[in-house]
Amino acid sequence: MRSLMQFVPLNKPDVSRRLDELVIVIQSQRNSYHARRGGQRKVEILQQAATLGQGVPVIILLHELSEYEGVWSILPALPLLSASYGRQASWFFFIEEETTVTLAAVLQVLSRYQVQEEWFLGRRLHDNEASIIHHYAFSEDPISFGYPDPAAGWALSAPLLQRLAERLQHENLKSDFTIDLKHEIALYIWEEGNGPKLTAVPEFCTEQRDDCATTFTTYLPNCGDPVLKKDVFVAVKTCRKFHSERVPVVKATWEKDAGLLEYYSDVPDASIPTISLGVPNTERGHCGKTFAILRRFLSQTLPKADWLLIVDDDTLISLPRLRRLLRCYDPTEAVILGERYGYGLVQKGYSYSTGGAGMVLSRTAVSRLLSSGCSCYSDDAPDDMVLGRCFTALRVPITHSPLFHQARPNDYPETLISMHQAISFHKHWNINPVAVYRDWLQDAQPRDEL
Repeated sequence: MRSLMQFVPLNKPDVSRRLDELVIVIQSQRNSYHARRGGQRKVEILQQAATLGQGVPVIILLHELSEYEGVWSILPALPLLSASYGRQASWFFFIEEETTVTLAAVLQVLSRYQVQEEWFLGRRLHDNEASIIHHYAFSEDPISFGYPDPAAGWALSAPLLQRLAERLQHENLKSDFTIDLKHEIALYIWEEGNGPKLTAVPEFCTEQRDDCATTFTTYLPNCGDPVLKKDVFVAVKTCRKFHSERVPVVKATWEKDAGLLEYYSDVPDASIPTISLGVPNTERGHCGKTFAILRRFLSQTLPKADWLLIVDDDTLISLPRLRRLLRCYDPTEAVILGERYGYGLVQKGYSYSTGGAGMVLSRTAVSRLLSSGCSCYSDDAPDDMVLGRCFTALRVPITHSPLFHQARPNDYPETLISMHQAISFHKHWNINPVAVYRDWLQDAQPRDEL
């Protein structure tokens, strides 16, 4: 492996060599909006390279790297990246679609590190307290473990990426689930202390500063006026035992922002009101209830809306922000949007949109799903995972937004979620849910849209 440092004074980097040895992976998605944004970012970076006038980096849109949808979880992508670019590359730099890169500054940062060594670089995040989404890892000292903020970009030296790719060929992962990608990547690289920890790079930024090599705009882009209230149908899953405990929280917080909303329970309750779909309540899973909701959404009973939002009765959500986000998507496309998880992705598994964070489906996606004949294997099967398997079989990608959250605000690093305009949180454990809604999700009252 040629070193970026070889024969190169630190204060006068050899830009040509470094550009040719840099692989930039844009963590793009297959959905048309995201594919377009990833392509625009690629063009911007290539235009920068052209102004430097000394070669170009390799730029990869992640969703184009393989037909296999699971490459979003990065680990399945590493052997592909190593096989295709491992010999000529010195650095692999991962960014998001909305990460702005200053190429010359990135190269200057990378020049500080000997590329013959194993390096894992990024903007360091850490947990302030042990978190369920990280399986309570490092519970005695959660601050001690750092993981990268993907919005700021993160980098692997080629020797490290190649070793990781080789490990993946002969080693089974400890968990079949991909829940929080950035944390799990860092854990895999750390290898229980046998691999490198994340090295914090101050120039990898999300905010704008003069010394930044990267900056980040937003996960809630301005794609135009929000979709109208009548274009989003909201289905709230509940059951008898939560009618007096959870439903009042929904009514006290976000119900007022819904144009079309129904509560689905195991029993009718006129005081709410709830609708029984004839599916008995299950302690877990709720697949039977969810598929009944999907069928009702397409029926003549309901007004014809472009979008269906399915939430639990302990989901807290900002419908105004969701309607802003949905303007970016084409409802005539099969879209399922939310917080993306994965199951068995290194072994060609499937992705799914986790239910507690809220699942958004376009009418086209619901129609394709139901016409396919895909269904629950039992009423108490996990609805989100069954939907994921069905959509994977239909080659409909699960579209991810970090603004949806399966857990509570205190389960995430405050530095991360404070810069987001969150769309949802989930669970009422040991929190005041009304206060969480007010502090994290409630905006100043916008003008009322029809």
